[in-house]
Amino acid sequence: MANSYLNKTMGAGNRQTWTWSAWIKRSKIGSEQNVWGVYVHGNDNMRLFFQANDVMEFKFYNGTSYKVETSRVFRDTNAWYHIVCVADTTNSTEADRLQLWVNGERQSGGGTQPTQNLSMSVNDSNAFEIGRYNSGGYFDGYMSHAALVDGQALAPTVFGETDSTSGIWKFKQPSGVTWGTNGFHLKFENSGNLGLDSSGNSNTYTVNGNGRQALDTPSNVSATLNPLENYYGTSTLSNGNNTQNQSSSSNNYCMVPSTLGFNSGKWYWEMKCVSGHSDNWYGTGITSNYPGGNAAWLGVYANDYGMYGYSYGGGLGASYTGNTRTNQGLSFTAGDIIGVAVDCDNLAIYFSKNGTWMSNASSTQGVPTSGGSKTGSFYTITAPSSTTKGFYFPAVCYYDARAAVQSVNFGNGYFGTTAITSAGSNGNGSLFEYDVPSGYYALNTKNINTYG
Repeated sequence: MANSYLNKTMGAGNRQTWTWSAWIKRSKIGSEQNVWGVYVHGNDNMRLFFQANDVMEFKFYNGTSYKVETSRVFRDTNAWYHIVCVADTTNSTEADRLQLWVNGERQSGGGTQPTQNLSMSVNDSNAFEIGRYNSGGYFDGYMSHAALVDGQALAPTVFGETDSTSGIWKFKQPSGVTWGTNGFHLKFENSGNLGLDSSGNSNTYTVNGNGRQALDTPSNVSATLNPLENYYGTSTLSNGNNTQNQSSSSNNYCMVPSTLGFNSGKWYWEMKCVSGHSDNWYGTGITSNYPGGNAAWLGVYANDYGMYGYSYGGGLGASYTGNTRTNQGLSFTAGDIIGVAVDCDNLAIYFSKNGTWMSNASSTQGVPTSGGSKTGSFYTITAPSSTTKGFYFPAVCYYDARAAVQSVNFGNGYFGTTAITSAGSNGNGSLFEYDVPSGYYALNTKNINTYG
């Protein structure tokens, strides 16, 4: 939701009692970001936000600051958090007037509670903003099932529950809820209208900016590039951590692995070359190592397998493993989309360019469905159990001290903010530009549990 938000001017509702619930997944840490906010003026405002130190704070200010904040930090960019804010100043128990819950657990990091029967900024005929506060401090990440119940203080168990098998807190469809005047439930499941209210109140919100629907949800988490493994000062991630932007700087090779890995199964994803230098050192592949420094480019380690677009004799690209180059495949440049298919069961990796599987050094076209024969594979990869981490992680890298932009699609159907145009056949509910080979799947938690 970076640089986008939703808003609506509320009617006159209950300013003393209400409940907010949403599932969120952070993309950026270490900066102040607002999940929601209401700003009337400097002495009348309320918001839920992450401080720059990644502590979460639920705050009302009317000249006096009333708040609850967490004693923990939130720095997991792969996890979905269920956040519930409960406000009830009519409660005779002072400690319960502002409550903050995360994944069904109450947070108690300190702060001053409001006086009894105090009226707050929410439900006071002012604009409620989701994803920012007072025209700034945008939330950078994903959001699902945002809901406000006007007039009731509800427990988190109305919106979530503990899975009896895994013990993990999971989404629960709210039922039997009296939503009140300003109540809403935004599922963010309608690509034509992300702000559509499904509560029955018709409190639909206006979408501002480039916010878009993603298939990444609390019940099915997709891989993204990992900001915690991005060690380069000139490399930044954006668009939900699916775009890597490298600024020009010497000796920064900018390898960034994904948040999810695999040690079995068959997996497919795509990387688009967005912009870069004419040397075309765009790269993608897999790594079993974490970068750790600016010399750790994709292919420098023995169990890295990377394909780069840089053209050698005959227009060939270049693949690397163990710091050794092989001139094979096709060169590629800005606008090209590179598909990666990893058969972890038969230990093979294949690369495609704009939907056509490339030929390896033996001029044999890749056939990802060839199984044990590994027809046209670029490498026989090491068994995951014999690698440094015991898993392989998709990765991107721009192997040159130049400015470049690369975007990955792990099945959400976008390269950055640009939707795919052809929608290849997939068979597993994901959205890719080109056809996914039979038996291969997008890298997300549902598919890992089923096919990994």
